[in-house]
Amino acid sequence: MKLIVDCFGGDKSPAANVEGAVLALKEHNDLSLILTGDETIIKNELDRLGYTGEKFEIVHAPEVITGEDKPTDAIRLKKESSMIKAIAMLRKDPEISGVVSTGATGALIAAATLRIGRIRGIRRPAFCPLLPTMDGGIVGICDSGANVDITPEMLLHQAILGSAYLKNVYGVKNPRVALLNVGVESEKGDDLRKKAYPMLRDCDSINFVGNMESRDLLSGKYDLVVCDGFSGNVLVKTTEGTALELLKKLKKDIYSKTIYKIGALLMKKMFMEEKEFMNYHNYGGSVLLGCEKTIVKGHGSSDANAVRICIDQAYKMSAGAMNAEIEKALEKING
Repeated sequence: MKLIVDCFGGDKSPAANVEGAVLALKEHNDLSLILTGDETIIKNELDRLGYTGEKFEIVHAPEVITGEDKPTDAIRLKKESSMIKAIAMLRKDPEISGVVSTGATGALIAAATLRIGRIRGIRRPAFCPLLPTMDGGIVGICDSGANVDITPEMLLHQAILGSAYLKNVYGVKNPRVALLNVGVESEKGDDLRKKAYPMLRDCDSINFVGNMESRDLLSGKYDLVVCDGFSGNVLVKTTEGTALELLKKLKKDIYSKTIYKIGALLMKKMFMEEKEFMNYHNYGGSVLLGCEKTIVKGHGSSDANAVRICIDQAYKMSAGAMNAEIEKALEKING
C-alpha cells in the first residue's frame, strides 16, 4: 500500500511528521510512503533519525500553507506546497490510497473536495474524530467542523459514513448512532434536528438509538454522534479542553501539600495510565469521510506518535471495503 504524508503545516512539522512516518513503516511491512515538502529538510530529518530504508519517496514541495491562507487562494496560488502537491498526486495516481496531513483544515477540506471528489450520493464530506469512553471504547463525532450549515439529509449521510467507518476500521459491530441534541426526547431540538430524527430512525442501514445530550458523550452508551460541524467542533474541543484542564488542576493540587505528593507517588502508575487515557493524541486524527480516497487530518499539534496513529488510520481505511458499503446504503435511501 502507498500513502502520502504531508510533512509541513503542523506545529511540530516536519520533525514529528517524518519521525511518525518512520515509526509507521516499522509497523506495516507492506506499506510505502511518499513524503511531500522541502526535500533538503526532509532528508536532514531522515539522517537525524538514522533511517536508511528504501520505502520512502520524497517529492519536493518548497511552499507551505499556513492557517492565514484562504483555502481557495491556497489551492490556486500555492500549487508547490506540500499539501496541494500531495492532493494532486492522490488524484492522478491510482496506486496511491490516501493522504495524511496535519496542515490547515480549511485548505485540506477544499482541496480534497474539489480535487479528489466525493463518493457517489454524498453531498459533502465530513470529519469524524474519535474520543475514548469511560468503558474503554471509542466514540466518533461526525461532523466536527467540515460543514457548519447542513441539512437533515446530510445528518443521515454522516450517520451512514460514520457507521461504515467504525465497522470497517475499528470492528465495532452495529454501531449505536445518536443525534446530538438539547434533550433525549424525540420532539426536542430545533427544526434541523426535528426533521432529521425520523429520517435517522427509519433508516435500516444504521442502528439509531435516539438523541444524546453532550454530557453523555464519553459515557460509553454511544458509538457515533452525528451533528452539524459547528456543534461538533465545540463538543470535541470542549471535551478535550476539559480533560487537559483537569489534568493541570490535579497536578497543581498534588504539589500543593507534602501528604498529597506521598500519595501521588504511591499511585504514580495509575496517574500515568489516566494521563495516557485522556491524551487525545493517542486516538488519531479526524478522517474526512465521504471522499473517494482516504484523507486523514491530524491535530496541528500532533507529535510523532500521533502522526504514526494517523498513518495507521489511513492504512486501515484503505485496506477495507468501506466505500462499497457506503454506496450500497445510499442506494437504499435514495431508491
